[in-house]
Amino acid sequence: MNGARVLLDTLSANGITTCFANPGTSEMHFVAALDDVPAVRGVLCLFEGVATGAADGYARVTGSPAAALVHLGPGLANGWANLHNARRAHSPVVVIVGDHASYHAPLDAPLQSNIGAVASALEGWWRHCDTSRDVARDTADAVTAATAPPGRVATLVVAADASWDEVPVDATRAPRAVRTSPAEPDDRMIRRAVAGLSRGRSALLLGGDALDADRLALADAVARATSSRLIVETFPSVMDRGRGVVHPERLIYLSEFALDQLRDLDSLILIGAREPVGFFAYPHVPSRLVPDGCDVVPLAPDGVDSSRALAALADAFSATRPAPVTVEPPSRPTGALTTASLAQAIGSTLPEDVVIADESNTAGVHLYGATAGSPRHRLLTLTGGSIGFGLPVAVGAALGSGQRVLALEADGSLLYTPQALWTMARESLNVTVVALSNRRYAILTLERQRVGASSDGAASQRLLELDDPPLDLCALAKGMGVPATLATSADELVAALDRSYATPGPSFIEARLPIGLT
Repeated sequence: MNGARVLLDTLSANGITTCFANPGTSEMHFVAALDDVPAVRGVLCLFEGVATGAADGYARVTGSPAAALVHLGPGLANGWANLHNARRAHSPVVVIVGDHASYHAPLDAPLQSNIGAVASALEGWWRHCDTSRDVARDTADAVTAATAPPGRVATLVVAADASWDEVPVDATRAPRAVRTSPAEPDDRMIRRAVAGLSRGRSALLLGGDALDADRLALADAVARATSSRLIVETFPSVMDRGRGVVHPERLIYLSEFALDQLRDLDSLILIGAREPVGFFAYPHVPSRLVPDGCDVVPLAPDGVDSSRALAALADAFSATRPAPVTVEPPSRPTGALTTASLAQAIGSTLPEDVVIADESNTAGVHLYGATAGSPRHRLLTLTGGSIGFGLPVAVGAALGSGQRVLALEADGSLLYTPQALWTMARESLNVTVVALSNRRYAILTLERQRVGASSDGAASQRLLELDDPPLDLCALAKGMGVPATLATSADELVAALDRSYATPGPSFIEARLPIGLT
């Protein structure tokens, strides 16, 4: 039995049943071993960023790790951007990187690189496996590291000869990963949070794993009992939403508005969230968004049990859960297709138990409010800000959940990882892609104004436009094997969404908005 077979056996023994792969020469023994380990499903992705993003999406909806297989340092580098998003989401992801054989690496072959530098930049866990004897142990350690609260990216670099060499009999047994529980909240932080909530002008800021329906309801009970505000971080990793689920206010993306949103607070209690800061720096705008003098209490930081933290607050204030507030969904829109009518179309047609992978960016400004009264669903967002997230995450979410996935994708970011469409077609995934097409990097038009780069000449404007030549997104999708349709009005978008939800497999809708911001 060679190292590649033992690696797959160890993944399987530890509950990893899916591997999103873009393999090369160094990984061929791993690919061959898939024939002998049917418990692990190999899913081919045509770009490493699709494989890593899909592993992130799978982990978010299941809470369990998926594996991503990439080739050498350049393959890991190609997948790094979506691993950054997984890192910020605390997704448990195991990345297997095939390396040169141990005796070949010192020769400085063309693909030789400092893989460790790329892997360590993810601030998770990484190890180089040099011999077949160590494969089982190192693989189990990778799973242990990935699943340790709050979840992280674990990168295992496996030398090619460790894959093809026979494993000594005493090292073939697949060890079990060590699973650990979240830490208890600190009593001092509980007392500090209780004091802050008792003073008035306070808020709970939720993020991380504190956004399922039960914890949202418990947080809402605490907020009501203390006359506090309930706020959710701007980009949650996974959040329960829809009818019957508490609908907190969302921290505004734009720093100028977020500063105003938080300006009256005396206390901010963080539960699964970090202290809010601006996404970028701007001239004459504070980077820290909380007001001076506000007591920021990290009650449940990364790795601390958010359920126990919320339960402690609820006990302190004898908070009871009120009946859920009913929010009516929007009516089906007609007429022109704008960002407002687009959000209404999404909110009014959404079926039960959909997973939304949201990379709508500027065109999705109204979506959070418009889907509050829709049937129950889950929301996945761009935690790390590295675009090219939506389509790959939709692949993993569809495979992990078995549910319909709605991928809301801006046209500019779609073009970072369009290869994900091919995997959707190949695996017959139930994914509805809505491409929000305004033929601009509209977010950069906005950001150019915000940073004070006021030039609007032809040379600079050309770097923000996507209509010369015009993009044919439907043709792109069809070329990847996904049926596609163009919607230029709200009526057409509603009809296209209804058809897609009723039809098994993937479909692609280009929602053509007016050029620029609307």
